[in-house]
Amino acid sequence: MEEIKKTIRNLFLLIDPDIRVDFFLEAENSLHIKVKMKDPQVLIGEKGQTLAEIERLLKAITRRKTDHALFVSLDINDYKKRKTDYLKELAKEAGDEVSLTGVEKKFPPMSPFERRIIHITLAERDDITTESTGSGHQKRVLIKKR
Repeated sequence: MEEIKKTIRNLFLLIDPDIRVDFFLEAENSLHIKVKMKDPQVLIGEKGQTLAEIERLLKAITRRKTDHALFVSLDINDYKKRKTDYLKELAKEAGDEVSLTGVEKKFPPMSPFERRIIHITLAERDDITTESTGSGHQKRVLIKKR
């Protein structure tokens, strides 16, 4: 694990020598990486696309350096945390609206990460249900009354 951390830290230091990289292990197979930097948009990209690609790269790096599956999560300047909080609130509001009006609500296309947050946020409700519709980059969440 120390070799993985060193490799990842060195990768980020190549991008920005003033970057701060912290690692958190939640379980033996779960590594969370938090990055703080002055200009985060460079690594976040439009709608978090660059962040998602960097996260995919980090997963590939860890796969090559370990013999067991390792979940890797990357957050840059709390972008994912803020995005998660926003999506949870959006999901609750949309769920309440569908429950009151009975009219289905369809979200715009979302990444798997974003869709998962909507589904998990509304999973416990017994008055509405969620499903993913579409395919590829056009996949979206649909909220319906039960």
